[in-house]
Amino acid sequence: MDEKVSMKCGLEIHVQVDTKSKLFCRCPTNYNDVPPNTNICPVCISHPGARPMPPNKKAVDIAIMVAKMLGCEIVLNKDIYFQRKHYNYPDLPSGYQRTSVPIGVNGNFLGVGITEVHLEEDPGQYKPDLGVVDYNRSGIPLIEIVSEPDIKNPEEAREFLKQLMRLFRYIGHLRGEGTMRADVNISVNYNGIQGNRVEVKNVNSIKGVYKVLKYEFIRQKNILRRGGKIKRETRAFMESQMITKGMRSKETADDYRYIPDPDLQPIVIDENWVKEVEAQMPETPMEKEKRFVEQYNIKMEDAKVLVSDLALADVFEKVVNDLGVNEENVNLAVTWIRNELRRVLAYNKIDFFESNLKPEHLTELIKLITSKTISQKIGKKVIEIMVENRGKKSPKEIIDELGLTVITSDDVLENACDEAIKNNPQAVQDYLSGNKVALNFLMGQVMKLTRGRAEPKKVVEILKKKL
Repeated sequence: MDEKVSMKCGLEIHVQVDTKSKLFCRCPTNYNDVPPNTNICPVCISHPGARPMPPNKKAVDIAIMVAKMLGCEIVLNKDIYFQRKHYNYPDLPSGYQRTSVPIGVNGNFLGVGITEVHLEEDPGQYKPDLGVVDYNRSGIPLIEIVSEPDIKNPEEAREFLKQLMRLFRYIGHLRGEGTMRADVNISVNYNGIQGNRVEVKNVNSIKGVYKVLKYEFIRQKNILRRGGKIKRETRAFMESQMITKGMRSKETADDYRYIPDPDLQPIVIDENWVKEVEAQMPETPMEKEKRFVEQYNIKMEDAKVLVSDLALADVFEKVVNDLGVNEENVNLAVTWIRNELRRVLAYNKIDFFESNLKPEHLTELIKLITSKTISQKIGKKVIEIMVENRGKKSPKEIIDELGLTVITSDDVLENACDEAIKNNPQAVQDYLSGNKVALNFLMGQVMKLTRGRAEPKKVVEILKKKL
C-alpha cells in the first residue's frame, strides 16, 4: 500500500530585545559580560514586596515594529495587560513568568500565518549539571512570535527561520539567532490517521529546529505505521545526540493558572503610538530586493545575495553612488562586492561588520582597477589582504607597499613574452597548429613572470604579434 504521510508544524519563537535595561527594572542586560548574579535587584529576583516598574517602552516599541513587519494587526485602544504564567522551575524565582496578551495578531510572513506577537520576561539560566542558577538574564525582555501550523516540512521551517533572522537584523534592537529559542510543535498524518501534537521545548538554533523536525517526523510516522498512538507530550531536544526525549505530558493553558498581574497597569496602544513606531521602521529585506532590481537593474539573484547582509547592502549602495550610477559601475560593484568580497569574507569566516572595511575602500579599489593602475588579478589579492588586516590599510597603501601596480613598460612586457615563448615550445607549436587555447596558457606564463602585474589584453596583443 502506498504511504501518504504529511506533517504540520507551528513555531513559538522567542528572541531577546536588545535594550539597555530589563523589562520591569533598571538592571543592565549585558548578562554574558559580567560575573554570575551581579545584574540583579529585588525586582528581577522577586524579593517579597518588590514591585515591578512599568514595562520598558523601547521593548514595547520593538514589539510593535516586529508585529507590523510580520503583517500583523496591532491591538489598538484596548487594555494590553501582563499575566502571570505559573510554573515551578529553579530559573524562575517568583514561581511565575510575566507575559503580555497579544500586541499584534493575524499576520503573515512568507505564507506562514502569524497568530500573535507578544512580550514576556526571560527567566534566569539554570545549569542542572552544576546545580546552580544565574539570574543575570532574569527579566530581559523577550518578543515571542507564535505561528500557525502552516509549515509542511523541515526545509520550510529552516527557510522561514533564516528569513525571520534576516528580518531581525534589519529591524535592529534584537539579539538574533544567538539568543533565539524556539518551541517546535509538530503533528504527523499517516494514511489519514492524524497523530496528536507534540511540543519540543527550547531549541536554540535553526539547525536544531531542522534536526528536531527530521527526527520527530520519522519517530511519529513509525509509531503510527505500527498502529500506535502519538502521546500528547512535551519533549526535550538532546542536541549532542540529535534526538528528542519525553519530559512530561503536554500542558494546557489551564495548567499555568494565568492571572493578570495586579502589580502592573495595562498599557494602551493608540494610532499615534503606532505612527511613531512606523516612522522609525526600516525597509524590509523583500522591499530592498525589489528596489535594487528596479533602481539598479540588477538580477534578482544578485539582489537577494546583497540584501542577505544589511551591511553589505548598504555598502553596495554607497559604492555605486560614489562611483556614479550607471550600468558599468553597478556591474563592477556587484562583481566586487557580491562575488569577490563575499568570497573572502566566507573564507575568513567573518561578516562585513567584523572586517572593519569601509565603503571607501571598495570604491578606491574599483577605481584603481578601472583606471588600469592594477589588474583584476591584483585586485583580488588586494581585497584578500584588506580583509586579513581588518581594513587597517587602504588599497592604495597595500599596492604601494607591495609594488603591485600594473606594468606599463612595453619593453618589460615584451621581455616577459619572449621568455614565456622560449620556455614553452610545445605550447607555441600547439598554437601554430591551430589550438587557440594554447595562447591562454602562454598568457598565464607571462602573468606568472610578472606576478600578475601585466595587463592581460596587452599581453595577448604582444604574444599574437610575436607568434
